[in-house]
Amino acid sequence: MAEIAVTVVTDRLLSLLADEARLLRGVHTEVEGIKTELLYIQAFLKDADAKAEKRDTSQGVKTWVQELRETAYCIEDLVDEYILHFANRPHRRGVLGFLCKISHLLPKLKPSHEIASKVQDLKLKVGKLKEASSTYGFVSSFELGSGSCSGTSVPWHDPGVTSLFIEDAEIVGIESHKGELIKWLVEGAPERTVISVVGMGGLGKTILAKKVYDNKRMVEHFDCHAWITVSQSFKMEDVLRNVIKQFYQARKESIPDGTDSMDEMSLITRLREYSEDKRYVVVFYDVWKLEFWRFIKYVLPENKRGSRIVITTRNVEVGSAVKESSFHYIHNLQALPPESSWELFCKKAFRGCCCPPELEEISLAIVKRCEGLPLAIVAMGGALSTKEKNELEWQKFNDSLGSQLESNPHLESITKILSLSYDDLPHYLKSCFLYFAIFPEDYSINCGRLIRLWIAEGFVKGKKGMTLEQVAKEYLTELIHRSLVQLSDGDYVGKIRSCRVHDLMREIILRKAEELSFCWALGEEDSSFDGKFRRGSVQKSTDNVVETINRNPQIRSILLFDIDAVPMLFTGTSLTTLSF
Repeated sequence: MAEIAVTVVTDRLLSLLADEARLLRGVHTEVEGIKTELLYIQAFLKDADAKAEKRDTSQGVKTWVQELRETAYCIEDLVDEYILHFANRPHRRGVLGFLCKISHLLPKLKPSHEIASKVQDLKLKVGKLKEASSTYGFVSSFELGSGSCSGTSVPWHDPGVTSLFIEDAEIVGIESHKGELIKWLVEGAPERTVISVVGMGGLGKTILAKKVYDNKRMVEHFDCHAWITVSQSFKMEDVLRNVIKQFYQARKESIPDGTDSMDEMSLITRLREYSEDKRYVVVFYDVWKLEFWRFIKYVLPENKRGSRIVITTRNVEVGSAVKESSFHYIHNLQALPPESSWELFCKKAFRGCCCPPELEEISLAIVKRCEGLPLAIVAMGGALSTKEKNELEWQKFNDSLGSQLESNPHLESITKILSLSYDDLPHYLKSCFLYFAIFPEDYSINCGRLIRLWIAEGFVKGKKGMTLEQVAKEYLTELIHRSLVQLSDGDYVGKIRSCRVHDLMREIILRKAEELSFCWALGEEDSSFDGKFRRGSVQKSTDNVVETINRNPQIRSILLFDIDAVPMLFTGTSLTTLSF
């Protein structure tokens, strides 16, 4: 997103302007002016990025966001040039100090003129971009007061809602989970019990919870029940109102007049009064925020009648919050094992029949890339069921999986569901997560090295009383808790040694990283890259790398993977490289 680029640059400008780099007063004043303009334009960025990502958005909006992003990159480069030439001046006082300043300044008169000229050009460009924002109807978050952009809200369509209606015959591998959850719900202590089902998007949390919720034993056991979709953009009043309505409907009772016009406090009072003497069960599906649970736990009463609350979430932190309740269970949903994955794939791709021998090898390769993610297996199998049973055709599908995820309507649900986790990230984590796109497929990343790379790239923002390494470790832990990063290895005291991302999630962020000019990956099958980029990943082959880099003056770092011979360009003093 443009928001990432501009936020990083603004943070660096603020840091720069806070130090004592005052050697060139004129340049400093102009840099301060750019900083002010960027702070103002940040108010439009969330709205602008949302518009740019809509499929039906105009080309003008997309061009505006792209220009803003590239301008931010130019400013970042200029900040580095400014620091290189002027930030390390002598600090001596008196006559000797004055002479030192003069001797320090003289060699820099030419670069100072060039930087001042570049600053003026960029300031004019940023000003024009700010003026152009009104052309596309971007709404300043300062004007809205709440930080949201109400003028650009898109009707919410839950990409996982269709999974609620999947037939039992199409489901594989959830029976044991289903039996365990039902046992927790209908047996056990009379105290109110909270159950969280935790796992990354696409693991089947929704299907599992819905099959349990609809089970005959469950329906007969509870006096009233409610299934509530929370999602990322919930309104608490709507949540409370839906619970009340579903409770009344479950008992075939008339919903009280005035329910639709009640305020939050009245809704809470009505809900608590109604459910106080009943054994209820509520499923809160797709919970993203910890604040939701901290609110709702006080709304539903502890009535010692065997009531139950179920939440499904991608966030380990949200799932673990139920430990605040005396009676709780946490169900960490795992990926399907290889046997179940293969069974599910054959059900979808071959309509329950056996896989033809000539397609077995490529089919196994496709299933392996799904890494036990049921939603992905079902979508891939469904997409391939429409294709000719031809090995060449299926190999082509596997080789172009990244573009298939972007354009194939059969795979749209995977892309949407996995992308939701990325979209929910705060800006300071988006750059860190996109950085995983720079590593090869199935690559186990050393966490210590990753943290140092984040710091070197400027992604980690300091916190009072903490080192940058400690802050970066917090970032990594949060990505793990959000089910975006998987642990590859740890030691006996639980210290994280290495990590990785799911292969399909990597494909999605690889496309996103290229789209944002964030990074570019050159593998054996690629000959070149047409476009600008900030970071490069050279994997196995260095053919045409030098030419590609020469066409991209904005490049900031290059990582080499599995390279036998390092090109001469990388051995010079002007470029520092890391080889893995």
